[in-house]
Amino acid sequence: MRIDAHHHLWDLNRRAQPWMDGPWADPIRRTYTLADLTPHLTGHGIDGTLLVQSSSSYEETAELLALAAGEGPLAGVVGWADLRDPALAEVLAALPAGLVGIRHQVQDEPDPDWLTRPDVLRGLGALADAGLVYDLLVTPRELPAAQAAVRALPQLAFVLDHAAKPAVAQGDWQPWAAAITALAALPNVSCKLSGLVTEADWEAWRPQQILPYARHVLDAFGPDRVMFGSDWPVCTLAAGYEDVIALAESATSQLDVAERAAVFGGTAARVYGVMTPPAAEFPGG
Repeated sequence: MRIDAHHHLWDLNRRAQPWMDGPWADPIRRTYTLADLTPHLTGHGIDGTLLVQSSSSYEETAELLALAAGEGPLAGVVGWADLRDPALAEVLAALPAGLVGIRHQVQDEPDPDWLTRPDVLRGLGALADAGLVYDLLVTPRELPAAQAAVRALPQLAFVLDHAAKPAVAQGDWQPWAAAITALAALPNVSCKLSGLVTEADWEAWRPQQILPYARHVLDAFGPDRVMFGSDWPVCTLAAGYEDVIALAESATSQLDVAERAAVFGGTAARVYGVMTPPAAEFPGG
């Protein structure tokens, strides 16, 4: 079983994507459908995927859930919700099946400590009560607050997206590496091996520039708390799907078979509760 734990689909005819805020986004400024993604999945033996929100919109989340409810590889949706809403528990309860997690673009919040605000922490507690995962979309600037939130809510499973976006293009290592090690010391957080190519020089990146960051993630979290994600189609700003898969396979080449299986499927299945076999039934109950 192989899972791509992080990709996007969007329809620009339905809504704009505000984060596409400059000419840099022109190469991906179009609609991306499941039909566009499927050949990449088939070509690389991907059995299931997690579809992740790209705008702060309940409408988009509902559309993604409807898409995931159909036939196909979408195993679950990481949607968006307003963590500050006092009625968040009721909002979550009203959403259709298929929601496995929530994400907010914390990296875009002016306050680097946004995650530690009392109303946000209350909302994160509601996610835990609902049995959902919280995806951390942060940069190194927000990692201290992310660590504080993870520590404050041991009952909630967190997943760090894109390894907190280290500045690969500039070769920056600290304080990112130390912050990753500190965050990984908390048992209720996992990390996606995703998004690193777009933190490198899009035109001139080399595997040897990216692999140290990927391997630090693996060393800090361990394979049982790391999951592969393509970040398609955003990754295509710098690399094709096949390049991202190749990078992840190179980063995990020193792992044993079971460890690689965790990174490429097992960790995501366990953390998000997707694509798990039904419990065995025994005579007599």
